[in-house]
Amino acid sequence: MIKNVFIIGARGYHYNYGGWETFVSKLVDNYNDKKTLFHISEISDKQNNKVVTNKINDNISVDSFYIKQSGSTKMLICTIKAFNYYLDYIKKNNIKNAYIYVLGLKLGPMLSLKKKQINKLGIKIIINPDGLEHERAKWNTFIKKFFLLSEKWMVKNSDIIICDAIGIKKYLDNKYPSIKDKTTYIAYGTNKIDTSELDEKEVLKKYKLESKDYFLMVGRFVPENNYELVINSFMKTKTNKKLVIVSNISTSTYYNELITKNNCLDDKRIIFYDGIYNEIELTIIRKNALAYIHGHSVGGTNPSLLEALDNTNINILFDVEFNKDIGKDSCLYFNNENKLINIIDNINTYDEKQMGLECKKIINDKFRWNLIVNEYKKIFK
Repeated sequence: MIKNVFIIGARGYHYNYGGWETFVSKLVDNYNDKKTLFHISEISDKQNNKVVTNKINDNISVDSFYIKQSGSTKMLICTIKAFNYYLDYIKKNNIKNAYIYVLGLKLGPMLSLKKKQINKLGIKIIINPDGLEHERAKWNTFIKKFFLLSEKWMVKNSDIIICDAIGIKKYLDNKYPSIKDKTTYIAYGTNKIDTSELDEKEVLKKYKLESKDYFLMVGRFVPENNYELVINSFMKTKTNKKLVIVSNISTSTYYNELITKNNCLDDKRIIFYDGIYNEIELTIIRKNALAYIHGHSVGGTNPSLLEALDNTNINILFDVEFNKDIGKDSCLYFNNENKLINIIDNINTYDEKQMGLECKKIINDKFRWNLIVNEYKKIFK
């Protein structure tokens, strides 16, 4: 029997953006099971309420449901639209082995309101609450309260709760003791990327970089990723190395606010690049960084952190439980300017080779996609 997995809550399978989108594409591409059909909602600028089947290879097929939506609430609205569409689709096509996998806490009370219909159709509801959404600085007070309520509604009306960080599982188990038997930990994954088809020197030349001459940050330009703390700290260091930041600067209002506030563009050591979505080029930039700085303070297992541990020897992480659960003793940690300044100014005193070996062992032992996919196959059984 074909298993039908409906994934909602990400921007789509085709998007080069953010943690959810990386997760969706990598999960599907590594699943490799012809008996599983993925249905994925996708935000579109042009197409609306249209389904397109994409055959990835002989074993992987994806039905993309396109929704045309714009504005600051588009993720919330698209998730609700996709949820309602898939309920009708499952009923209309008499699908008996269906899973709806909800990424994030965007459905609010919908699971409760649709509970009878869900049960009648025999649908298994799986949610991934991501990080502590109500703590993200980018949300106003109203939205934070919505996410707190949504968390309560969704965890109580789901069949399985997948936590992509040990810290998230602990948080939910402590807050909602009655749902402990529904929570499980499955991290994100990463695979070794073959960079041999490109000349590393040419890639570095393209971005005006030199090997081991820069610190690197990669991630969305949002307050909870601690860009302000890192940039302000770096400006106070004595290093002659560069700080290279790869982010969505062309679409981030926070970026414009920050560069105006601290005049960091006056420091010629600090270089910004708008998102680099060529996976091989970005991997080469990671491999040649002197160190990677990960400022994420809210959330679960972040794909950019796994990719850094797999490719960069020295990794400097913001000191929160989610990051320490991944990096363990293989990484360096900071939570204020003084600590980060001290690490950067003394970067040459650390054993780069040994730290790199420890990081790669963590990835190989726990975070390869074949290991993650096997855990998901136990869920979609």
